[in-house]
Amino acid sequence: MEIQENYTGHVRPGGDAARRRLDALTITKISVGRMDNNAYLLTCRRTGDALLVDAADEPERLTDLLGHDQDRPRLRTIVTTHRHPDHWQALGSIAGQTGSYTVAHPEDAEPLPVPPDREVEHGDNIQVGESALEVIHLRGHTPGSIALLYRDPVGHPHLFTGDSLFPGGVGKTGSPEDFRSLIDDVENRVFGVLPDDTWFYPGHGDDSTLGTERPKLAEWRARGW
Repeated sequence: MEIQENYTGHVRPGGDAARRRLDALTITKISVGRMDNNAYLLTCRRTGDALLVDAADEPERLTDLLGHDQDRPRLRTIVTTHRHPDHWQALGSIAGQTGSYTVAHPEDAEPLPVPPDREVEHGDNIQVGESALEVIHLRGHTPGSIALLYRDPVGHPHLFTGDSLFPGGVGKTGSPEDFRSLIDDVENRVFGVLPDDTWFYPGHGDDSTLGTERPKLAEWRARGW
């Protein structure tokens, strides 16, 4: 597998992965499975410890992201952003191969093929080597949907949103009440506290920034999806 170093946020099913190098972390994005799911490997550049956001599918391609050299990253943690099956098809396989511990919100834990080793709530932190990710609970797409926020001390924030926020709108919801819950949380817990240069990484498709999407919030709320 090739890994493109010129990161744009665009990957395609069956195609190359893309890597973004920050001061303390690298972020490697890949598309896997029939539903074009994004998975993200975050690696601490100082310790070599790694975290996988959504072991969605194609376990062989996901493990290939770790490489085969002696100094390859050590996958310590797998976080599942929400309960929908297209986001955890490879969870059991990857966790079994690597011995990494698994993380999810308790309200989405029951359907997962591997019971979470750790259940996290809004405001908790998850370590990736020497860096921390903040858990943001975004209620509505599923009861336990979470996003992960990395506050780069020398750059802009990076937010992994699962299926709760995409370029062009919030994630799919099953009722007007769920939509209101999700749009409220996205407005209050994401747009209300994070700057426009926050780069976000969704569960499917291309990335975007909060500044690009912010002018559309009123339109999203008015249309109801």
